[in-house]
Amino acid sequence: MKDILLKDFEIVFNTTEKAQLFFAPGRVNLIGEHTDYNGGYVFPCALTFGTYAAARRIDEPIIRVYSKNFESLGIVEFRLEKLEYEAEHKWANYPKGVIHNFIRKGFIINNGIEVLYDGNIPNGAGLSSSASIEMVTAVLLRNLFDLNIDMVGMARLCQEAENNFIGVNCGIMDQFAIGMGKKDHAVLLDTNTLKYEYVKIALNNASIVIANSNKRRGLADSKYNERRSQCERALKDLQKKLNIRSLGEMNEIQFESNKSLIESEINIKRATHAVYENLRTIKAVEALKVNDFATFGRLMNESHISLRDDYEVTGIELDTLVELAWKQKGVFGSRMTGAGFGGCTVSIVINDDIEEFIKNVGDEYEKRIGYTASFYVAQIGNGAGKL
Repeated sequence: MKDILLKDFEIVFNTTEKAQLFFAPGRVNLIGEHTDYNGGYVFPCALTFGTYAAARRIDEPIIRVYSKNFESLGIVEFRLEKLEYEAEHKWANYPKGVIHNFIRKGFIINNGIEVLYDGNIPNGAGLSSSASIEMVTAVLLRNLFDLNIDMVGMARLCQEAENNFIGVNCGIMDQFAIGMGKKDHAVLLDTNTLKYEYVKIALNNASIVIANSNKRRGLADSKYNERRSQCERALKDLQKKLNIRSLGEMNEIQFESNKSLIESEINIKRATHAVYENLRTIKAVEALKVNDFATFGRLMNESHISLRDDYEVTGIELDTLVELAWKQKGVFGSRMTGAGFGGCTVSIVINDDIEEFIKNVGDEYEKRIGYTASFYVAQIGNGAGKL
């Protein structure tokens, strides 16, 4: 893989100069969905597949980027002094936004670069291909320009780039998990304080199985930003009486006795999900620490039901995958993962039953939906860095 990337770099950019290689993984969130921008807990892990980048500095103030995943676009070129969002640059706006944000924050990037990207994350699957591109760009900038910034700082800068440059009002989870991932561990992250704890994922005779619905979804044009604003309005209503900074600070009793302050019925539902999903995440991690997979799985199922009924971000494809998974032998739990509106589900399945699980769910899904799902037995890997 490395040799192929380096050779491709030489061909694409017509150079014999050697590039440096970098990698940022995708991520899957085991539980804690749509809590990260509500000041709650999330529980993601980094995957072993992700985005590779071969990069070198050049003497002129020009950025040239090329993606093997979008070869028809060819080399996208832009100047350091003109880093603006341009719709026709499509995927290249993600690295462009990161470079723009680094410079805006005072980091010295005084030369151009050439970068070849190649990702093996299914695009639009909800496994965070965009944040993976952002974080591999941040890591290569840090290395090529010897910048003094740690991984959490880079995660923050990449989140800001996605919020302000791309226009997706995402939380910190994706960038943090991709940067701070650790092999065979998930990260319990308090998004309010950025305090985190690594939790060993020792599933013994079971594995994480990701099912991609193969329904593409684009975050920027989905209802993602709408859900965030609904939660913000619910919080404002609660703050008329309560001294809280986020929905993630509330427990069940406090929420139930004050939810009537929220003026919209829809926003009550959105806040209900945010509060209870946060509490579910804490309970799920406690269960995992004592190898109580039955409780962890039950909480995953409850998470999906809440995302379906209160947050309304699932859709027929994800609901079909999850409901089929619940009926299979050897399944502890299953839920949608990511922003929703398409993308993936995550299930915990006993190893001996995985083959039958994939066949049964895959066959019935194709029969009902009309096209196939893709399945991956996930391996948990390390976070972003230089190869």
